[in-house]
Amino acid sequence: MEGLWPDELPERPGKAVQVLVSRLRALVGAGLIVSTPTGYRLALDEAQVDSSALLSYEAASAERGRAGDHAGALARAEAGLTLWDGSLGAGEGEELRDPVTALRADRVPVFRSLVRSRALALARLGRTEEAAAPLAELVRELPRDEEVLAELLRCEAATVGRAAALTRYDGYRRGLRDELGMDPGPRLRALYQELLRADTPPVRHGVPHEPNPLLGRDADVAAVAGLLREARVVTVVGPGGLGKTRLSHAVSRAAEQPLVHFVTLVGVTADEDVVGEVASVVGAGEGRQFAGGGDEVSGVVAALGPGPALLVLDNCEHVLAGAAALVQALVSRSKELRVLATSRAPLGLTSESVYALPELSLATSFELFEQRARAARPGVELPADRVAEICRHLDGLPLAVELAAARVRVLSVADISRRLRDRFALLRGGARDAPERHRTLRAVVEWSWNLLEADGRAALRALSVFPGGFTEDAAEYVLGETGGALDLLEQLAGQSLIKVSEGPSGSPSGSPSGVRFHMLETLREFSAARRVEAGEGEAVTGRFLSWARDFGRAHHDVLFSGDSSASFHRVRAEQDNLVLALRHALARADGSAIAALTAALASLWSVGTSYTRLATLAAETGGPLSHFRPGPEDVEAARSAAVVCTAALFMGHGPHAVRQLATLRRLPPAPPDTVPRALAVVLCAVPDIRAPQYTRLQELCDADEPILAGIAAGVASYVWESEHETERALACARRMLAALGPLGNPSMALLSHGRISELCLQSGHGAEAYEHLRAADALGEVGGWSDSMGVRWGLVLACLQRGEVDEAEYWLGLAALEQQPESARIYSPDLSARAEIALARGLTEVGLGLWRQAVERIREDSVPYAGDPFVDPWWLRIQSTALAAHAQHGRLEPVAGLAEQLRERLLAMFSGSSADGSPVELPVYGTVLLALGFARLAGGDTAAVRLLALAERMPVTRDFPTLSAARARQAAENADRAAYADARSGYATLGQEELRAAALRELTGGAHG
Repeated sequence: MEGLWPDELPERPGKAVQVLVSRLRALVGAGLIVSTPTGYRLALDEAQVDSSALLSYEAASAERGRAGDHAGALARAEAGLTLWDGSLGAGEGEELRDPVTALRADRVPVFRSLVRSRALALARLGRTEEAAAPLAELVRELPRDEEVLAELLRCEAATVGRAAALTRYDGYRRGLRDELGMDPGPRLRALYQELLRADTPPVRHGVPHEPNPLLGRDADVAAVAGLLREARVVTVVGPGGLGKTRLSHAVSRAAEQPLVHFVTLVGVTADEDVVGEVASVVGAGEGRQFAGGGDEVSGVVAALGPGPALLVLDNCEHVLAGAAALVQALVSRSKELRVLATSRAPLGLTSESVYALPELSLATSFELFEQRARAARPGVELPADRVAEICRHLDGLPLAVELAAARVRVLSVADISRRLRDRFALLRGGARDAPERHRTLRAVVEWSWNLLEADGRAALRALSVFPGGFTEDAAEYVLGETGGALDLLEQLAGQSLIKVSEGPSGSPSGSPSGVRFHMLETLREFSAARRVEAGEGEAVTGRFLSWARDFGRAHHDVLFSGDSSASFHRVRAEQDNLVLALRHALARADGSAIAALTAALASLWSVGTSYTRLATLAAETGGPLSHFRPGPEDVEAARSAAVVCTAALFMGHGPHAVRQLATLRRLPPAPPDTVPRALAVVLCAVPDIRAPQYTRLQELCDADEPILAGIAAGVASYVWESEHETERALACARRMLAALGPLGNPSMALLSHGRISELCLQSGHGAEAYEHLRAADALGEVGGWSDSMGVRWGLVLACLQRGEVDEAEYWLGLAALEQQPESARIYSPDLSARAEIALARGLTEVGLGLWRQAVERIREDSVPYAGDPFVDPWWLRIQSTALAAHAQHGRLEPVAGLAEQLRERLLAMFSGSSADGSPVELPVYGTVLLALGFARLAGGDTAAVRLLALAERMPVTRDFPTLSAARARQAAENADRAAYADARSGYATLGQEELRAAALRELTGGAHG
């Protein structure tokens, strides 16, 4: 209370707070502020509140920096700094009584810490010019922060010269001694000695100069160099062919140490021979001149000398024990020595920092392929799409890319792409100056394979059955008698044969613990071939199918469970695995697995924009499921599968007879106490739901069971929309929300709010649509793109309808930042929304130009979606609105021919089989009629007011302001008020068929009149 009214409390503080909350809810949405027993709170997690997110970014950046992940530290520091510029928002000398200002003042140290983390990360990534200025500012602010000062000295030495860095150090040393009687710390003194020794020419023993540029590894070189400053031992790990050796060459050449020795261990076959090999290379003696290992170590220490030195041990994976023992001994006996190792597994020392070398990005892989291909055959044609396709299949392995590019000597790029189905036969014959183990891709993989114990190989053979990665739980299923899943996974991860990714609980990682494992496709293909050779194919497939069946059973109600968001993420993470498992289930006629997998995949694909995949799934599984007689453990999964497929097919094509409905009606009845069961009751009643009274549907809407009544009301909203009774449909949608809201299921809440907002947008009720879209937005990400527009796009359109152009632009900016799935791009109204915003601002030519771009883009994007019942109506809506916009501004010339195309299409819809009452087509008739009416009016045909009057009696999608009822009415009245009134009166009492006949007469008469 005191924070809200610091000077004087109102007469009734509690009531005053309620009024404030009510006003705030009206501005930001009802779901954002929730009531609690002690007051109110924001329904946001910490990541959505900038002041809390700052703390998270600060902690994450510091943690990444301590781990040596300077790129990660930089990313998190910069993400935090984008939230706030550090200002307080209060004038100089003002008291910090305002709560927000006080909170900002409290977060200033956090902001400064992020600034510090960013500057240190920039310096340690080698971005010295960018780091110098912020580091200098930090040194002025924190004059005794020696970590910051050290990085500034390095940056100054690299940018303005060593003399400037030495001068700054000397000034710091004298000031410290004068003020505190102390000397700089040991790390700063060591850096000073490095700078003094910089005049000594660096010595590089055994470090080759590369024959061609190292692409895409600048950040990795800087990161490893940064780790070598902090740790005595750094091991670069990764699978074979990733470029660890070349990276170590680059690090060695740029090393800060004046002395570098590079030792290749690939030819050493026994652990006990490692010391002798290193001693020989560094000049500690020839052969085995020392009596024992200890003497050899002493000789190596002596050869490396007392000053700063870097010893690089390349390819340690096959002699890990010997390399680790030597490194441990050297580090303990030499203060200034740093060791860089490359290996497929870490050395396992306490003094070691591990750097997992990432795969090349697609862009770098493309550049590398192009470079090596032109070197092999200068005139080769390199179509960008084909090269990109090849690079996507090569796991970002530089060796694989180079081997593929070398094949252009005798093959076209298209041939290479086609032959990648057998990559091991294709990718061979490397350069003569490459090591023997890098001459073929098979040799690289076999080198790693041969280092594994028998149980590790068996595990790889089994785990290669997962095309989409796996969790520990999934691994336990397929490992079978191999057992010890966690130990085996640790062994394989330690050998860089599987990758570990981590995310928060319920995230796309798909595991409650957030940990998921992946295998490079190259290694998976190799291991799968070994599985077939070992005769393990059937057994492993059976265990894989057992996992998939149990997973599907656990998540069959993914759309309807209380934690639907978490379940949805798990199913999405397993999508590729479940698709493969379904193929196996269909091949084996495994009804239990087919039911469980169909339920999970149908739910996943019905939420997004994957209708084509969903329709294919329904077609492939409809037959097998219609013959399946489920036991008790499979009934609910079979019900969920049939419910989702039936509902989706009805939505796309209307209530036709489908096999899934027959399956649903044959399942044992169950009380409608869950959403799938209630939906099953309603869908089974569809054959009995008949016009004009729809008595059976009304009975269901009046049912005593709230879930059943709510589901029935949702179905009724589509039925009444088909009857052109939009307000009645809207009332049913509101009843659905009231009945299903208490379930606490995010998917159902999103569906209900979405249905109401969809009807509101179609009928021009922008204010109500806005409220429900804000409520949907507050639910967070339930299933990605939940409808054809997405909540953010809906908010853009709702704001446009409300005349809030600035806010529409705000939501447009947020929507544009969202990472859209490729399949959702066709439904993204970004160009259309930008066109309407431009028109609202009076930028007529810009807006009309954007509408034409929207028509052209959807024409191109719709080609792959032939047969998708949702795409065609969306295209017609875009075309219709574009035509109407041009007509309203008297600019029909740029869209000449579009009106006739739409007219012919609508005639076919009215008179042909396409006029089937499919829910997705319902609003199209009126929308096209309205656009044609605008176009004829613009052409001077005042009789077109009859088309506008007809459109009023049919569903019209009025989400774009161009198609608003007010504009149509104004245009008609301006053209011929009397004729318009007469037409409205004449059409008011007509039924659907009579309206359709009238539309046909108007369209054909107008064409010839």
